Amino acid sequence: MTAELVRGQNHTLPQTRLEIRVSAGTPVVAGATLGDERGTVRGTEWIAHPGSPQLPGLEVSQQAAADHRLAVDLEALPAGAHRVTVLLALPVGVGGPVRFGAVPAPFVAVTGLDGTEIATFTLTGLDAESAVSALELYRRQDAWKVRAVGQGYAGGLAEMLADQGVTDPAALAGSIQEAVTRGLARSVAPPPPRTPEGDRVRHATGSADHRPTAPPPAPEPPEPLADPAATGPAHTTQPHTAPGPAAAGASAAGPSTGGPINYAHPRRQHAAPPLPPPAAPPAQPGQPAQPVAGDATGWSMDERLYNQIWGMFEDLARAVAAYRSAVDFAESRMDQELDRALSDPRNRIGGAGDRAREAARAKRDELASRAREALDRDLAQLAAEAAVVEPALPAAYAGWGNPVWHAHRVPMEIPMALRIGDLHLPERTDLRIPLLVRLPLERGMWVDSGRTASEAATLMDTDRLRRLAMETAVAHAARLLAVYPPGEFAVHVIDPAGSAAGPLAPLVESGVLAGPPAAGPGGVASVLAHLTRRVDLVQMAVRARAADSLPPDLDTGEQLLVVNDFPHGFDDRAVTQLRYLADEGPAVGVHLLMVADREEASAYGPVLDPLWRSLLRITPVADSHLADPWVGHAWTYEPLTIPPGSQVLEQVLTAVAAARRAAGR
Repeated sequence: MTAELVRGQNHTLPQTRLEIRVSAGTPVVAGATLGDERGTVRGTEWIAHPGSPQLPGLEVSQQAAADHRLAVDLEALPAGAHRVTVLLALPVGVGGPVRFGAVPAPFVAVTGLDGTEIATFTLTGLDAESAVSALELYRRQDAWKVRAVGQGYAGGLAEMLADQGVTDPAALAGSIQEAVTRGLARSVAPPPPRTPEGDRVRHATGSADHRPTAPPPAPEPPEPLADPAATGPAHTTQPHTAPGPAAAGASAAGPSTGGPINYAHPRRQHAAPPLPPPAAPPAQPGQPAQPVAGDATGWSMDERLYNQIWGMFEDLARAVAAYRSAVDFAESRMDQELDRALSDPRNRIGGAGDRAREAARAKRDELASRAREALDRDLAQLAAEAAVVEPALPAAYAGWGNPVWHAHRVPMEIPMALRIGDLHLPERTDLRIPLLVRLPLERGMWVDSGRTASEAATLMDTDRLRRLAMETAVAHAARLLAVYPPGEFAVHVIDPAGSAAGPLAPLVESGVLAGPPAAGPGGVASVLAHLTRRVDLVQMAVRARAADSLPPDLDTGEQLLVVNDFPHGFDDRAVTQLRYLADEGPAVGVHLLMVADREEASAYGPVLDPLWRSLLRITPVADSHLADPWVGHAWTYEPLTIPPGSQVLEQVLTAVAAARRAAGR
């Protein structure tokens, strides 16, 4: 029976191999310290954190995530360790929440390796604290116990480490946050929090995760136009509307109240109740329910499909995490049994040792087989759901091969999200989850043209890889143009050496660009000056609540800057302007889509590191570099490709150009 602990309460642990599961509703840093009999941490070698995630008997996540699974083997801890303290902290400098009082109460569960909950603790009552000691496992005589702590620290991670007795806690806290920042640069941004009515209907069976989560706070009215001074860097997760005069004027009505992110569609103008999900066909006795496209609650079919895809993403991440955890447990148990058997000298003579090895391996194989059966059930259900969902997707969510693109018409309002690729795990490579990013874009993108990007990239000719990277960028720009209303999205291109004429031909020939591709130092300087001026003017209008003061010739629609072969053709001033656009642009509707080889920019040293971290890295070939926001799996990203011989890209751009002419844009 699960013990639901309150602050200060303890509970005896029935076993020593455990998982500690954390659910926070927002990305948090998870770590743990080891203490001796007096609770003293003897040094940094007794601290597990994202920069150093493994200790004997203890392993923590390598990045900030909304959910964590910490592995603990109390018998394998270093000699002298009598206490394990689990620490949680909010990442700093990434534009997210800065205090636990602004996020749902974190939930912590101590479980067996099979997922059975032993004790749970919800960390309520936090306010200004940005770090917290969640719970501790401690040895009392010959038994291990868990105690709910919930001690918060307004001074953050450094103050919490100092309270643990760590020497030079500020330096260690800085190194941990630096490791977290690097991890966030490769993490897929989590979807906005949903109300309980907006949660997806789950059909997965087997190893689904059933732990309770704290209810999110009540939604607040959406912020019409985020103040860049308040929202922080480009990779914040706060939604914003297009920075047109109407939006800027709305911001003058009053300051933002802050608080949790509202999941309301930024362009919704009505308050109708959300539509219920469609009813699933009746299931046969003993069989799981049949999947239905749009089975998550939402205001429209697009919103239901969006929620359903994110639900599938989460289900797959958790199912595979449970499988991998079970296999790791089976391997560890086999090793322990072999060690015990072979430590007895009597088993080294005759066939006793061989029989012990065979028995241990048989147990390992049985546990792994049962785990695989449970995973296969979950994967089969998710594959059936994907087969139903994929044909029902609207153009913004669909791949280029979907027939919906051939009947596509330029919409009159912005969709919720855009598909930029697919994700899969090695357990089943044919089960692809669409990677959706919210619109308007909250973070720029970087198409990595380097040969070290992935194994597939190392086998490809450099010129071919660069051309493929630029073709990928052109395809993404075309998708953005196609899903925005006429005149509400403009694309600028910087091609310093004019080397991308071939890949850029569809954009140039269709006439959808805001101007010809900029080449040479003068062209680069002109485009950057134009977009920098736009960011400055809109920022000043927002801060002064003076939307009427914007120049009449200012294009207030969303702007995308496509940069080819960075940093060639960029001087120090241009690099500084590009970093400014990356940091400040997304909040006021200016976005970056860069094609670059990071190693070729190494001459700038660490100056450009914040730029890379602020962009979502994608690749023109398959690469395992993105992490999910729940358990941090390394997912293989597959770019969207146009079917061979298809003219869908040209047809879509022709339709965009025709819609613009009809609208007089």
